[in-house]
Amino acid sequence: MPLRDYEVHDDRFRGLILANTHIEVLCQGGRWLEGPVYFPAGKYLLFSDIPNDRVMRWDETDGNVSTFLSPCGYHNGHSLDPQGRLVSCEHQGRRISRIEHDGTTSNLADQFEGKLLNSPNDIVVKSDGTVWFTDPTYGIDSDYEGDAAPSEIGENNVYRISVSGELSKVAGDLRQPNGLAFSPDEKILYVSDTGQTHYRDCAPVIRAYPVSADGLGAGQTVAASDCGLFDGFRVDVAGRIWTSAGDGVHCYAPDGTMLGKILIDEVVANLTFGGPKRNRLFICATTTLRAVYVNTSGATWPLA
Repeated sequence: MPLRDYEVHDDRFRGLILANTHIEVLCQGGRWLEGPVYFPAGKYLLFSDIPNDRVMRWDETDGNVSTFLSPCGYHNGHSLDPQGRLVSCEHQGRRISRIEHDGTTSNLADQFEGKLLNSPNDIVVKSDGTVWFTDPTYGIDSDYEGDAAPSEIGENNVYRISVSGELSKVAGDLRQPNGLAFSPDEKILYVSDTGQTHYRDCAPVIRAYPVSADGLGAGQTVAASDCGLFDGFRVDVAGRIWTSAGDGVHCYAPDGTMLGKILIDEVVANLTFGGPKRNRLFICATTTLRAVYVNTSGATWPLA
């Protein structure tokens, strides 16, 4: 990779970058691309173009880009469950939905304690089938990424849906909880806070929460952004955090040490690992979908 495409902050980052690769542009013309999720069985990637109210599909076999679903209720984040079904955050529906194998859509959650959710943003499914998601207000703040509306809950929380369908609040100490991902052993849930969009004194950080049978323990900050906000992110097999930021993708060691950056000329919103070896990093960068091969692979389940 050309030197101009990355910054090395720690020599360990050199081992994660393949010198003969380059950043590819796979799709152009979006407004705010988000929510990438890779389907290994189908060899394709789905991603959201939120303001255009559509989910797009990039085909790995021929590079073709098509519309997968439109209108879609202003989808944001996506994840796969252990059965290979698409689980989605819907801004307009203010809910978590799932597309079943027969093509029908199920509503997994749209209310907490009798009040509508804000606008579910990002989502991850644990290997036991529980669904974890963040619920900031971005989809109800204006009509651009959903439908403008007041918050009924008055809080911005992180939630878990049990296998039986019960919704519970697991964290409420973030101003605008956004991206989230589990550590490879699923003992830690990382969550980013983009509250600086609404509160100038809110630091752009990723916090780590120990996972327990009851939910989450007290969180502590593991990384703070030096350029823009941390939005969506993923964790690789060694527990390193690869996160979106204002100048590209930042990579952190599990202890929070900044290892390096992949530089992108647009604000990055989200990313995911994919490809047959899960060593291809797909990057949603504002108006473009990009990809680059790295010398690691994304963490996944079932876990060893």
